[in-house]
Formats: sequence, C-alpha cells, structure tokens
Amino acid sequence: MNTAVDEFEFFLEKEWSDGLPVVTPTEERIARMLQGTRRDPDEVIGRIPPALETATVRTVAIHALMAGCKPEYLPVLLGGIPLMLRDEFNLNGVQGTMHGVAPLMIVNGPYARKIGLHGGNGCFGPGFRANASIGRAVRLMLTNLGGAVPGVGSSTIFASPLRYTACITENAEHSPWESLAESRGYASADNVITCVMVESPRLCFDDTNRDPQRLLTGIADSMVAMGSWNMHAPRSNMVLAMGPEHALICLDAGMKRADVHRWLCEHAGRKVRDLKGGGNWRRERALALAINVDPDDDDCFVPAIKDPRDLHLISAGGWGPCTAIFHGWAGASLAVHGSYAV
Repeated sequence: MNTAVDEFEFFLEKEWSDGLPVVTPTEERIARMLQGTRRDPDEVIGRIPPALETATVRTVAIHALMAGCKPEYLPVLLGGIPLMLRDEFNLNGVQGTMHGVAPLMIVNGPYARKIGLHGGNGCFGPGFRANASIGRAVRLMLTNLGGAVPGVGSSTIFASPLRYTACITENAEHSPWESLAESRGYASADNVITCVMVESPRLCFDDTNRDPQRLLTGIADSMVAMGSWNMHAPRSNMVLAMGPEHALICLDAGMKRADVHRWLCEHAGRKVRDLKGGGNWRRERALALAINVDPDDDDCFVPAIKDPRDLHLISAGGWGPCTAIFHGWAGASLAVHGSYAV
C-alpha cells in the first residue's frame, strides 16, 4: 500500500489555501527565493492581522515561492507588505469586513518593468506571471499569517476575484501622462508602490465620444453608484484606470492628467434628492461626511470624491475605448504609498 503524501493535495486541503495548487516550499527552493534580496531572512517585516502571526523576510519568501514568484519579485513584496500594515490602511478592518474589497498594488518605476509587471492589454486578468504571483503571495499571507479564512477570520459575503490577486503597473509605454507616482512628487527613476482597498472594477466602454467633456461625463456617471461607499462614506478611495485611448482623447483636447483628475473630482456626484431614493443613504451618514452637506437640501451636490487625494488616476490597459473604475471601501481605509529598495 502506497502511503506517500501527495504534496499538492496536502496544501490544497489546508483551510488557508486559495484553492489553487502551490509550489512546494522545500529548503532548496526557499534558499533560491531568498537570493532575490540582501536582507536578513530573520528580519521582522510586521504582524499580519487579525491573527497577528509574524511576517519575516523568510516567511514572505516562502509565500512568494508557494504563489509562483521568481526571486526577483521579492523586493516588491517586501516593499508592499509594510505599506499595508500602516494604521491608515486598516488591514485589520478589511480582513474581517463583510465587504469584498481587496488590496490593489499599483507598482511604478523601472524595477516594475524590469521584472515584467504588466500594465497593458488584460493587465487585471490572467496571463502575466509577475502580476498574478505577486498579488497571490499577498493573499496567501493575509489568509495564512493573518487568519482571514472565509467564515472564520473573514466575514466577507461574496469576496471578489481580486482576492486571488491584485497587482499591476501602469502602461508606461503608451500612457500620455506622468505616472501616479510622479504625480505625487516621486522621480521617474523611483520604484514606488501604491496600495488601495478596492472593489472589482466597473467598466465604462465608450467608443462614441471624442469630446472629453462627454467622455468624462460618462465615466463620472460610473463613479457614482448609489450602492457604493464612495457616495456615503466620510472619505473613500477610488482607482480610475483610464485606457490610453481615452487618456489621449483628453490630452489631444489640452487636458493633462491633473485637469482630468480635477474635472472628475468636481463633476462626479449626485444631488441629495437622488441619493434619498435608495442605496446606502442615511441622514446621519450625510452629516458625517468630510465635506459640508445639507441632507435637507434636495439640490445639494454630493461628490463621490470628498478629498482629491482619494482619487487615484492611472493609465493602464491596452488600446481601446474603455476605462475601469474601482470603488473603494467605506471610509476606514486610506491609500498608502512609498518607495522601496531593490
């Protein structure tokens, strides 16, 4: 009788598995993965809530290995995890929420291009090892070290495909604008990660309008769903990934990235009378917004973006008439960003 343990079945049966096969973390493979960094394997990165198991350089490497990463991906993970552990990002709250949001990593800079992070056609979907495995490594750590097992440490009702993996870069080759990192004062040579808690994207497909005002009006309408937290939380992040074609329409009309960002912040919203019709409207929520809103004035305009810092405008995806809008989570998580060493 053969009693040998099937290594793949062994990991698939673990409750913290994401349901997909993992690379078996042998000592030889872990040693090879650790060649991707000069940092001490025993260096503590932080404790992952809510279980608060400690992440070290070695345990990050183990999860990167299981997720299918190459050693050269390790610096991105070692740069991203400390950002997610910042208080303002509120990873603990997101781990236990009923919502289905996930941490999206947007990686800018030359190192992202060097390791093959993809920001062009299909960047949020399958087919790109760096994107898929880096984002998956984060999820395995959040589940394994953090204990965010569905129905146990996580109360999410539906979860989201983004909870398998959520890591991209911008389409630097075809973007008509500066990157998200550069818009925040980083240099083009800096390697920068931005982490934002978001829902799965809503796509705004517009192959009709070449006038930027009409184009942006349609995109703004996709930003203001009555059931989204962006309309009802004191502040809530949003990622808007504009395809290069849509971005170029704006640039050809003289609108730079900052102009588009400003226009959307000013025009994406609804009046109180519309919000009262359904969704998450509550009078006390309106009074708690980060801006002055009169819940008794039906003509009062409520913007989706309460603070311009909460709209993260990037240019990503392939050539085509489409923009992706990612609504944020409540008002309890603020985006974080920072440079990382390679």
